[in-house]
Amino acid sequence: MTPDARPLAGKVALVAGGTRGGGRGIAVELGAAGAVVYVTGRSSAAGRSGLDRPETIEETAERVTAAGGLGIPVRTDHSRPEEVRALVDRIAAEQDGRLDILVNSVWGGDPLTDWEHPLWEQDLECGLRLLRQAVETHVITSRFALPLLVARKSGLVVEVTDGNTARYRGSFFYDLAKSAVIRLAVAQAAELKPHGVAAVALTPGFLRSEAMLENFGVTETNWRDGAAQDPNFAHSETPAYLGRAVVALAADPHIMAKTGRALATWGLYQEYGFTDADGTQPDFAAHWAKNLEGQYGPLGDPM
Repeated sequence: MTPDARPLAGKVALVAGGTRGGGRGIAVELGAAGAVVYVTGRSSAAGRSGLDRPETIEETAERVTAAGGLGIPVRTDHSRPEEVRALVDRIAAEQDGRLDILVNSVWGGDPLTDWEHPLWEQDLECGLRLLRQAVETHVITSRFALPLLVARKSGLVVEVTDGNTARYRGSFFYDLAKSAVIRLAVAQAAELKPHGVAAVALTPGFLRSEAMLENFGVTETNWRDGAAQDPNFAHSETPAYLGRAVVALAADPHIMAKTGRALATWGLYQEYGFTDADGTQPDFAAHWAKNLEGQYGPLGDPM
């Protein structure tokens, strides 16, 4: 293997919310690039989270190691500051204080999202729980992890979101959470810039996660059959595509030029040249402009 195939060898990453979906894809691709990856979340071999899904942090860590890195699973509830503090203390102890990449990918808000009703008809407690789960967890994690990056005067924070524009996302609390996560990247970028650490927000296109495959009644092997139900699904992308975008950013020696920006896989593949797992280069923004803009309007201006 050439050095370029492992551009993150020797780097240490924390993927908060790495159990499944985009977080898992990011963790595995960081491993493939040679990184040591701490994979955290609430779903483990010891028990499932409230989402009651089968994926576990141990499975993700095994995939990280199989890909060529070192995956270390640590069961962590990122809404609990004491657990996050203990996690970061462990990373510091095991890695001589080193942390190069922080990925805030905690979500878990699907069962709390109400797509049918406006704010004044929604369950307030569910909406506030969504914000605590999807935004407060990111704040807590950064609060304890950032000192390790600041101490090294380098590194990258990635805030995983949905969309990189100001366009309304279809549900009040969902939209507020995803927009707030972008603002977290902007604020962290401003405070971290004097210390040489970059922070960006990053969105996939139509993500072909485990839950989405189940929703369409397909597997990754026959996923194209799902386009019969929704033609847009033909333009979806795997979590690996998102992961390769993170690897490209983390390996970019000029990453500070992008700090504070809201980025997307559909723009980054053009700059860095990475592909999805099957060798294609999905571009959901181009698909939107060609097929959906007439019905739904422009995708929106970048934030």
